[in-house]
Formats: sequence, C-alpha cells, structure tokens
Amino acid sequence: MVALQTPICNFGWQAPDFSLQGVDGKTYNLADIQGPKGTLIMFICNHCPFVQAIIKPLVADCQELQKQGLGIAAIMSNDTLSYPEDSFENMQIFAQDNAFSFPYLWDKTQEVAKIYDAVCTPDFFGFNNKNELHYRGRYDDSGRFPSENTKKELKIAMEQVIHSGQGPKIQTPSIGCSIKWLR
Repeated sequence: MVALQTPICNFGWQAPDFSLQGVDGKTYNLADIQGPKGTLIMFICNHCPFVQAIIKPLVADCQELQKQGLGIAAIMSNDTLSYPEDSFENMQIFAQDNAFSFPYLWDKTQEVAKIYDAVCTPDFFGFNNKNELHYRGRYDDSGRFPSENTKKELKIAMEQVIHSGQGPKIQTPSIGCSIKWLR
C-alpha cells in the first residue's frame, strides 16, 4: 500500500461528463448524478484500508447530503485483474453490504479517473450546482483510525457548497491508497 495525497482544489474546474455502468446494471452519466444543489464524485474501491475505515460514516453523511439536494456517485477505477477484490461482482457486494444510497460505478478503462486526475482512494470531487469544483479535500481529520471526535471536513464543505455555492478556501488534501493503474 502506497499512501498518496491529492492535489489542492482547482476552484472552478468544470466536471467532465462520463458514461459508466453501475452495480445495479444501469449506465450513468454526469447529468444522471447531478443534484439541484451540487454533485459529489468519489473515487473509492472495496479493498483500500482508508476507504474501509470511513465507509460506514461516509455512507451516513452521503444520505444526509442527498436529502439536502446533493447528487452523489462513487467510482471504482482500479485494475481488477491485479486486484480481484475490486471486481464488479465484489463492488456489488460492497455496495449492498454498506447500503449505498448512491450509484457505485465501474470505470473499467480508467478513462474517467484520468480525466478527473484522480490520484487515490478515497479521492473526493465536490461541485456546486454550476458544475464548478469547490472541494478536493479529505473526508475527515482521522485518517485510517476514525473516532467520534473527528471533524467531518467533507460533510462540512459540501454543506457549505449546498448553501453558498462555494467551498472552504482552506482544504486539506485527501490521503489514501494509490489508484491501481492498468499495466
């Protein structure tokens, strides 16, 4: 496991479109995901210990944010031949076991990860309702060892985007496992 940090937020960068298959068998594009108050695109995977450490509270936060008008999707871009624990079938199990309320999409060719410049899992891209990037930070300040006293930076930032259209000016980059690129 190599822990990488994401770049700082490129405020105003426009969300690129995509067309990806979800674990529910449907195909989704950006317009299908967008919410009236903004959109959160999360690059995650099944096996990363950073993702596993936050998945339960992340799903709960996402459910609250969706009620406030945020559209959300998770994308898995890892090489599934080298990392079979991230296979499409295992994505389906992971989404079901964690009660995802948002589409979990398979980026089989890794093209979406490349156009978003995704670096690690988890990697969060928070857009306002004009599809302008306003958050590229971490989930919280706990890393792989969450506690009840953590500051939920992603939720706070996305609530700010929902209410004002802008994210916080100071953001701490996400840290996690590198995306497993096809060889």
